[in-house]
Amino acid sequence: MFKERQSGILLHITSLPSRFGIGDFGPKAYEFADFLSNAEQSFWQILPLSAPADWRNPYHSSSAFAGNPLLISPELLKNDGLLSEGDIEPVPDFPNEIDYQKVISYKESLLETAFERFKTGKNRNFEKFDSENAYWLDDFALYLALKRHYQEPNWSEWPEEVRDRDSETLDRLKEKFKLEIEREKFFQFTFYRQWLSLKKYCNEKGIRIFGDLPIYLDYNSADVWANQNYFKLNEEKKPKVVSGVPP
Repeated sequence: MFKERQSGILLHITSLPSRFGIGDFGPKAYEFADFLSNAEQSFWQILPLSAPADWRNPYHSSSAFAGNPLLISPELLKNDGLLSEGDIEPVPDFPNEIDYQKVISYKESLLETAFERFKTGKNRNFEKFDSENAYWLDDFALYLALKRHYQEPNWSEWPEEVRDRDSETLDRLKEKFKLEIEREKFFQFTFYRQWLSLKKYCNEKGIRIFGDLPIYLDYNSADVWANQNYFKLNEEKKPKVVSGVPP
């Protein structure tokens, strides 16, 4: 694959400098790509970009497909006209060590504001993203809406007809949580738009990205809930067998 020795740096997106409490896909990510290029590096290695079930561990994900909305850049949302400087300021005084609860509180408010502005009009790119990713996005968005509604740590504790995915029940819930579902889809659309833009910039600079992903799907994920027949679950839909890897 490689005809000569090449080198790079491992730096996860969350470790980039940021005034928003956590690294993201914003200007500092592009500056790091410039640094790699100027230093004649060939690779940028990152950790999984998946949405952590507990917001901390990228290997403990609520979806094999969805990205972490905390990596969305407020500055890029401002460039898109979805946030104003008044929405972003004042930025909380984040500590040097990441305080995820503080980051979540601040960024969720910004993302909600961006969604409120976005939903007022049609966006063909969003509609295209929604259609092309429906095979995982529909279940993921519904899963998060239901998780917030039932407030149970395990989907196996949801009402039986929801746990077992009764089609009529799910149709009713999709209508009930239509706005929440659209919000989650917007977050994923924005995540992928910003991520792919950064990746394209890196590739144009001659920087290739080494990614990573969890080896196993997390039990409390949209993937397992939506595809129960592929997993070893008992009658109560709890796992009969659990596998893992050494830390």
